[in-house]
Amino acid sequence: MDRDGLKKQACAAIDAMASDLISASHDIHANPELAFNEHFAHGLLTDRIEAAGLSVERGACGLDTAFISEFGEAGVEVGILSEYDALPGIGHACGHNIIATSGLGATLALSKLGANLPGRVRYLGTPAEEAGNGKEIMARQGAFDGLDTAMMVHPAGVNLMTMPSVAMNEVRVTYTGKSAHASAMPFAGVNALDALVTAYQSVAQLRQHIRQNERIHGIFNEAGLAPNIVPDRAVGTFYVRASDGMALADLKARVKNCFEAGALASGCDVEIQWALGDYLEIKDCWPLAERYKVNAESLGRSFFPLDKLPTTGAGSTDMGNVSHRVPSIHPMIACAPPHVVIHNPEFAKFAGSETGDAAVIDGAKALAMTAIDAMTDDQLMRDARDQFAETADLSAKAIAHAWHDDGDAALGGCGCC
Repeated sequence: MDRDGLKKQACAAIDAMASDLISASHDIHANPELAFNEHFAHGLLTDRIEAAGLSVERGACGLDTAFISEFGEAGVEVGILSEYDALPGIGHACGHNIIATSGLGATLALSKLGANLPGRVRYLGTPAEEAGNGKEIMARQGAFDGLDTAMMVHPAGVNLMTMPSVAMNEVRVTYTGKSAHASAMPFAGVNALDALVTAYQSVAQLRQHIRQNERIHGIFNEAGLAPNIVPDRAVGTFYVRASDGMALADLKARVKNCFEAGALASGCDVEIQWALGDYLEIKDCWPLAERYKVNAESLGRSFFPLDKLPTTGAGSTDMGNVSHRVPSIHPMIACAPPHVVIHNPEFAKFAGSETGDAAVIDGAKALAMTAIDAMTDDQLMRDARDQFAETADLSAKAIAHAWHDDGDAALGGCGCC
């Protein structure tokens, strides 16, 4: 069967299962779960995989809510990814129910090609994108080893070839001093709040001398118990963002100096706790992204020009970490009006609406067709590999800097925000 015939068969399979995919999307949307606790979504997706006659490894890579399913014969191996965690308080305001079920639909459609499938598929359920950097954890367990390409689609207010992104990490700083009566014996105290205030002011001063595409923003979590007690503990949490992984490594070192300055000035002890892994910027595979665009346009989707996007609009995602290991794409599919942005309660409504349902079906079809292109077009994959190789050394360095063995899995930022 030729390429066009395979695409038509895959799309027909998605149409045939459309009601089931939409039902699954609504079920996940109605049961939002936070990072590393996506037990309902994990169960629903893995049950659907097994019901289609495919094997699946539940609890993959040491994560209770991760999974991996593989099928197909020799050839180009395509990774298709699903995310399914939600946000605190606002549920699926990032539309991960759409990501989950578009990935499921593409995978099941490719499996229905049977002996005509011209390559291999590895379907990966990747928890904890919004916080915890699940894909980096899975990557360090070999989840993406051997793939020729990886792909997923993310909902948005417009159709885009990629998500503008930056690298980021989250850091918690804890100062420990000594309490004392603030009026009677202030000289006996060591003020942890002073340390945090000094650090915050140092970060504010640093902000004047960083690049326009770099960001540092933070809050005070603990700042004392009562005005008449010298605070013996103060805690702050900060996000640090930069254009890419190496720039982030440099900026993190400068932020660390600010935190240490607070401790030195006040006499406090300081604990600086980074998240386990950096969220790296997306390294776009443009040959594959262009092919995804063509496939999505064949479904009636029109794309917003990337060069017309505001230069300040960029988020972070652990799909970036995958993209530095294997040629990858992370296109955006419209499920809401352009003025409705992700991580907004209104976006959650659209993620469970008819426009969200359309994104599930079109996203599944576009992914399946792009996977078929990767499996059948040798020149496409040569171009993808050649482009990836141009910056492979930088990717290797970014990956090496993107992990903290002493990091905190409870940290990790806020995914695509």
